[in-house]
Amino acid sequence: MSNALLLPKYSLGTGDRFAHQAKAQLAACIQALKAGVEIAPVWNKSNREHTIIGSEPTSAHAAADAAVKELNWKLPYFLDADHIGLVTVDRFLAVCDFYTIDVADFIGKPAPQAEIDAFVAAHKGLVGKLKLKGISDELAVTEADLRETASKFLYAVKTAGEVYRKIASIKGEGNFIPEVSMDETDRAQSPVELLIILAAIADEKIPIQTIAPKFSGRFNKGVDYAGDVAQFEREFVLDVAAIAYAVEHFGLPKNLKLSVHSGSDKFSIYPAIHSTLKKFDAGVHLKTAGTTWLEELIGLAEAGGSALALAKEIYAEAYAHREELCGPYATVIDIDPAQLPAPETVNGWTSAQYTSALRHVPSDPAYNPSLRQLLHVGFKVAAKLGKRYLDLLEANEPIIAKNVTENLFVRHIQPVFFGVNAHAELAGSASAEKVAR
Repeated sequence: MSNALLLPKYSLGTGDRFAHQAKAQLAACIQALKAGVEIAPVWNKSNREHTIIGSEPTSAHAAADAAVKELNWKLPYFLDADHIGLVTVDRFLAVCDFYTIDVADFIGKPAPQAEIDAFVAAHKGLVGKLKLKGISDELAVTEADLRETASKFLYAVKTAGEVYRKIASIKGEGNFIPEVSMDETDRAQSPVELLIILAAIADEKIPIQTIAPKFSGRFNKGVDYAGDVAQFEREFVLDVAAIAYAVEHFGLPKNLKLSVHSGSDKFSIYPAIHSTLKKFDAGVHLKTAGTTWLEELIGLAEAGGSALALAKEIYAEAYAHREELCGPYATVIDIDPAQLPAPETVNGWTSAQYTSALRHVPSDPAYNPSLRQLLHVGFKVAAKLGKRYLDLLEANEPIIAKNVTENLFVRHIQPVFFGVNAHAELAGSASAEKVAR
């Protein structure tokens, strides 16, 4: 479809819980563009987040449009209906042009045996040793791999097809970006499984432009990757090669690329992602999720006075309701309760103590990943504060915006798209100028 909406090679999924930082987020993409790399901003917000905050997709859309207009951004940008399914997609249909179709809940549900048998028969050509471009070793696929993968994933893919067709019936073919997400499940998909899943997606005629598999290791919210970095790199390389094979042999869109969910702050694997993108001349969609909300808190703490007092109040409430807040995110956080300071302790902190504990600088001995993860899932506390919180965001916009832009550009864009060491102690504006030069 020649006039279909296309996602550019590089894209950045960036959350904006309270729809106040779109301009600051876009500023990071503008810095990247000035430095020579086009990165399409994709503002993402899930049904769960809208429900918690009491917002609607129209507010996210308005914030993005306003930022684009004010900063004169002439390149593509998108609004993502994040982690949607048949039950939740309706509220997003009027305004979103990117749909993350989440099928994790359907993985493992068996399709009818006749459908599995038909799939295996149709794809026996995959059985054997496949030569993937850019890979010295061949990828071995057995008939057992076909059958086992179909048994576990075919029902989920067919469910994705139902969601896709519902969206297409309203939006029209080619008028939105489809992504299939299967990262929130119990086990990583192997490159062989990914290849077979892509065959099933092609059969289902879903023209996906990104796919979000589950990788080995833990992708906890807002903190660094926990796992074997070398193993991740091997998987990532094979996944990229498998996608190239699927594009060539299954007729999937030529711009199909990997989507790294909960990709924010995964400093350890950014060099592997960067080197793989360069090796294969591949694209990537990096989702940075809730880091913007944490940068708002950091900005409030830096501002001092009533803003710092509110940041402390938010921690105290999150601490008091930590079990309730953490429950929905249990599979993507690792909090050591012994490392959470008592609210009484935090109440005595200076701005510098609060920000040092929260800001993700691994070399800082004051950095506290347990506190960071608790506050990451604690945006519900700020949502309940309503106008008190939003008023302080607006009153302290310059300092918050500086943190938001610096975080996205220095800690995420630079290492993934430019290859700059994320662990380097860089002053954000100085490093931005250095890269731009």
